Order: sequence, then C-alpha cells, then structure tokens
Amino acid sequence: MESILLKKCELCPRKCGINRLDGKVGYCGAGYNVKLSKAMLHKWEEPCISFGNGSGAVFFTNCSMSCVFCQNFDISQERFGKDVSIERLSDIYIILQEKGAQNINLVSPTHYIPQIIESIKIAKQKGLNLPIIYNSNGYESAHALKMLEGIVDVYLPDIKYYNDIYSVKYSKTPHYFKYASESVLEMYRQVGSPVFEGEGIKKGVIIRHLLLPGLLPESKKILDWIAKNLPKSIYISLMCQYIPLYKAKDYPEINKKISKKSYEWLIDYALSIGLENGFIQDFESADTSFTPYFNLEGL
Repeated sequence: MESILLKKCELCPRKCGINRLDGKVGYCGAGYNVKLSKAMLHKWEEPCISFGNGSGAVFFTNCSMSCVFCQNFDISQERFGKDVSIERLSDIYIILQEKGAQNINLVSPTHYIPQIIESIKIAKQKGLNLPIIYNSNGYESAHALKMLEGIVDVYLPDIKYYNDIYSVKYSKTPHYFKYASESVLEMYRQVGSPVFEGEGIKKGVIIRHLLLPGLLPESKKILDWIAKNLPKSIYISLMCQYIPLYKAKDYPEINKKISKKSYEWLIDYALSIGLENGFIQDFESADTSFTPYFNLEGL
C-alpha cells in the first residue's frame, strides 16, 4: 500500500501527483522518507491529552499549508528535521510509552499517512497499547482519512478558516473550509464524540479553532457550522494563543495578539448556540514559552 500511494501522491487536497518513491517532493516538501523534528512528553495540549506524564508528541517535519503566522515555521516551512525509518518511528512510539506517555500524538502527520499506518502496525506488534491521536491542520482529504479507520483513536483537527479570502491570503490554501469540513465529518464518522477514561480521552473528535485578529466573524461562521452539522456532544477547543510570528509582520492587520474581549465574546457565543463541551485557554497562553523548541530530541 505504501509504495502505491507514494508513487502518485494525492494524500492531501493539493493532489500534487508526484512520485515520492523517486525522491521528488510535492508542495508540502515531503519525499519518501519520514522526517521528524522532535519526540517528547508534551504537557501543553488539552488537559485530557496532556494529563499525567504528558502526551507522547511526535512532530513531523513539512506541512500541506503555508501559514504566514505559523508558530512551528522552522519545521513546517523551513523543513528542519531528521529522516527516520519506519522501523525507527515504531521504536519512538514504544520509547514514549515506556516514558509514561498517555497517548501517541502525531503532530502534522498528513503527508506521511502510509508510513504512519505501517509504523503503528509494527509498534503494536512490539507492545504499543496507547490511544493514537491524529493532530491535524484540517486541510485533509476525506478519501485519505478513510485509510486511518481502525488505526486512529482520537482526531484533533483544526478548522482555521471559513472564507477562501483568508485561507488563501494567510495560508496559501484554496478551498480550505470545503476540505476541512468534509474531513471533520469523516473523522466523526470513524470515532464519534469523545469518550473519556479517567482523566484522559480514549476515543473521539475534538475540533480546535484558533481565533485570529480581526476574524471574529469567521470564527462565528465556523461555530455555526459545527452546531448545525454535528451533535451537541461534540467537543471544541477554542484557542486564544495566537502570537504574530514568522511572516505575520508583513500583514499589519494580524501583526498583533487578539483582544480578551473578542475571545470572551466567542466563548459566550459558543455556549449560546449549544456548544457547551470543550476547552478554553487562559489568556496568558499567547506566549512563546509554550512553543516547543525543535532540536531532534527523542529521535
């Protein structure tokens, strides 16, 4: 399966169609080899993910989007990382489990779906028994996600934008909402609303949304769509952690943090339309101290 899918890559909506087996790379920058930047116990995700010793976060290099404000730009767009084999990737999961990780958290994994599926199968033969989290920017192909059914336990997708004007301007990502909304519905079909065991999530979808400066109307439309198309048992994670990093300085309208008033309004609006399950952040979350330092740790 791995070779067939990488020979004409259509894993994300861009459908580059390049042959990654020949060492070529598409828009995302990923070739045949899996490239990682860090594997760590991560304590700054949602509480049900990072409880106890923390989440076993595996950060994949490269990305299908080009967000001008990306906090992980050094790995998403500047391609910092190290090539690892599928066998080594499976060992990394086991090492994180042995360190006490509560789950395996695959961060920006889209462009490595075939290799990830194989690595998880190998790791389970070695004793991996943790929930698998697929932590995604939301720009996904529902067709590709179908391959993950029975592999992924928890989906943690973003829905970043509603309008193409903004998804293209700030992330060079056409038709973002079309693909993100279709993908969230596919994720929900596979694993449903969250199921918890003790402090942790065992299965289900949590939808993340990051409020951007000046885009409160966008956020409202996204919440309206969630309330209309998913059951009230769905969980959302409303984030205020936006910091104007990377190239945000070139866009004056987003070269600032969001206002506390806007974030509080969004929380109140979510509650008013029946979205009562989920997570909010302390306003102090908009701080670079919570951003991982990528140094090849754990690889």
